[in-house]
Amino acid sequence: MGLGVPELVLELNGRTWTLEESRPYTLGRDPQGDIVLDDARVSWRHATISWGGRSWVIEDHGSTNGTFVQGQRIHQMEIGPGSAVHLGNATDGPLLSASGAAAAPQAQPQQQPYAAQGASPGWAQQAPPQQSPQAGWQQPQHATPQQPAAHIPPQQNSGGVAGAPPIYGDRSPTTFHQFSIGRVMRIGRALENELVVSDLQVSRNHAEFHSMPDGRMEIRDLGSHNGTYVNGQPIAKGGSQLLGPTDIVGVGHSTFRIVGDRLEEFVDTGEVSFSARHLTVEVDGGKQILKDVSFGVPEKSLIAVIGPSGSGKSTLLKALTGYRPANQGDVLYDNRNLYKQFAELRQRIGLVPQDDILHKELTVKKALKYAAKLRFPADTTGAERNARIDEVLRELKLDIHKEKKVTSLSGGQRKRVSVALELLTKPSLIFLDEPTSGLDPGMDRDVMQLLRGLADDGRTVLVVTHSVAELAICDKLLVMAPGGSVAYFGPPEEALNFFGYDTWADVFSAFENYRDYDWAGRWKGSQHYQMYAADIDAIAPQSVQMPPPQAMKPPKPQGWGSQLLTLIRRYVSVIVSDKGFLALTVILPLVLGSVSLLIDSGQDLLPRGRQGNATATTVLLILAVGACFAGAANSVRELIKERVIYERERATGLSRSAYLMSKVVVLGVVTLLQGAMVGAIGFATREVPKEALFLGSATKLELTIPIMALGFTSMMFGLVISSLVKTSEKTMPLLVMFAIVQVVFTGCLFTLNGAVGVNQVSYLMPSRWAVAAAGATLDFNVLSPNKDDPGKTDPLWEHTATAWTIDMIALIALAVICGILVARFLRRHEPEVMRK
Repeated sequence: MGLGVPELVLELNGRTWTLEESRPYTLGRDPQGDIVLDDARVSWRHATISWGGRSWVIEDHGSTNGTFVQGQRIHQMEIGPGSAVHLGNATDGPLLSASGAAAAPQAQPQQQPYAAQGASPGWAQQAPPQQSPQAGWQQPQHATPQQPAAHIPPQQNSGGVAGAPPIYGDRSPTTFHQFSIGRVMRIGRALENELVVSDLQVSRNHAEFHSMPDGRMEIRDLGSHNGTYVNGQPIAKGGSQLLGPTDIVGVGHSTFRIVGDRLEEFVDTGEVSFSARHLTVEVDGGKQILKDVSFGVPEKSLIAVIGPSGSGKSTLLKALTGYRPANQGDVLYDNRNLYKQFAELRQRIGLVPQDDILHKELTVKKALKYAAKLRFPADTTGAERNARIDEVLRELKLDIHKEKKVTSLSGGQRKRVSVALELLTKPSLIFLDEPTSGLDPGMDRDVMQLLRGLADDGRTVLVVTHSVAELAICDKLLVMAPGGSVAYFGPPEEALNFFGYDTWADVFSAFENYRDYDWAGRWKGSQHYQMYAADIDAIAPQSVQMPPPQAMKPPKPQGWGSQLLTLIRRYVSVIVSDKGFLALTVILPLVLGSVSLLIDSGQDLLPRGRQGNATATTVLLILAVGACFAGAANSVRELIKERVIYERERATGLSRSAYLMSKVVVLGVVTLLQGAMVGAIGFATREVPKEALFLGSATKLELTIPIMALGFTSMMFGLVISSLVKTSEKTMPLLVMFAIVQVVFTGCLFTLNGAVGVNQVSYLMPSRWAVAAAGATLDFNVLSPNKDDPGKTDPLWEHTATAWTIDMIALIALAVICGILVARFLRRHEPEVMRK
């Protein structure tokens, strides 16, 4: 013990612990804690005891059942020899008795009236139950909050650097390594590295620490897949950066800090705190939809967020995950700014949206297999990925369902599969948006118990929900009021008493009936606020230097080509598994091609003197419309139905261009084959000119190529539509409109050349150029002469190789432009923090 520090000895069930002032001591059910209590009423990490500078202080970490002194629940207070603390229950919970050689100042609980709740409407005047805080529940006088310093074990103090920032709160390093001048320490997953990190997010040979001759340290990336980070910012792939005494290096779930001649390693095993500080979100016009939201989430806890419609729950979730950063305020992941260090911290956060984030046509095992392939580094083996998948399936009791298609599972089981996908990368913090929506009460309970288990196993879980049936199993409850402000944050069992009602239906009715009431002011004036939220600003967030904007682009776990190949294989598996889509893919071109045979079946497509040949233009019209409809129908729903999947995968490192290209390749092949079938059927029984412009006697092939290209370009237009709409229901009207517009602008119904304005608009239509290319081969200026001015010809229909080439180039150019537009529109469905 230090000079003048009174010794403190704790006793529990015949066991004793002698506490030193050099570090805090954790109490709870966590086997890794300092004082382990095997009692269900005690939380995983229940409280800490530390030397506060002038006395010993016990601090409750938001435990579910509370910490009690003299029968009264406390948040933080001084203790000393002679103190008695009950954990989990005021009367019969585990009793910690304190003793020591010298007396320390002891703060006796002082009777203090409950803080004024503020003027309230008439409904609040009714007397709540006797145990309610408003009914006179007394609180002990709390000690002034004091934050313990970042703990460095005594034996390391000699080499420490003054002012080294805390990485994981006040926790000790997992391990440390001695450095010497000129030494190189390699980090990676492979066993030959000096620092072996058993984390699938880390490459086999990831990075190297170099001790320079002048005593400085340098970190060098070895071409890692998930990147090496300094203060949360990625360094260039294969690049290096000198390190200062306060710099923090991130590699996978491990973080390193240099303290003197030692390298301290901290492994993120899930024991992370999480807090939101004064989050405010504004939309166009300055309207605030989230107002000064602050709360702190203790590690290994389950937090529920509830509130009426319009209370900002979805906006809050987007702000907490970085999908839509708040205009004001900070989100801190274990004291690190999430917005500024998103590139690194995104790998430690899991998000399960309301909609399923996997392809329902695949089996559970195959869906997870593709997800693992995309999220893990390219140098992970199939055996490593399969081992992790099997581990997660066993943990969530899904191993018996792994060969079933996701679509055949119950709603609760599908939600478990979505959770399993997120658990692959071992996130420490998991967010869920309405996971019980649409589930019956039994499945609701099962899902919430699953989340309770995830928290107990060492993760922090935050769930946004409309269901209030299972709130009791949560550690903390955040209630949002209309307008996006906090109405309550604290233990769920105390929430109804806080509002003075018996049911949540009554509370939500009060929100609706008194929308102008200052719910946030009532909360901030309460004793609950002092206990559970007032000290949210006590710890300053870690300060880091922001690099130039061009250095902010996060690395991708897989190379572009590897991602493209995986995405193509997954998409093909989805299509093959969908028998209905396969059947429609074959039947549609057969029907569309056959319809053209109803127009003078067997009639030739050759000139017939001055009258032309109306059959040729009609057949081309039918074939062009069929190709347009088939191509656009293939793609018009592809992006909107996968939007939630894309948003989540993009946040984990998916390449936007690789995703788009996988759609283009697979749908392009399907559409080109359909176009070939349509053209083959439409031209099979008809006589055509013997000589083509390019392909000699293969005139029918030269006529079919524009039909195939038209289908491909129409498919690209379908992707544009799919990237723009907000719901799948809006795609069909737009598909019909697209097909009708193409009919008008083919040039087969009326003369386009010379029609001022109309002809120029037709240049934006793929059907105009496809029919023109086929018309050039058939010599449409002769087959379909201008009736108003027989001597006037359409330059796009000229029977020359140049005209055919120009028509085809324009058609392909439209497809390229559509691809660029889709890539731009996809940016709107990515985390906003990644777009800056």
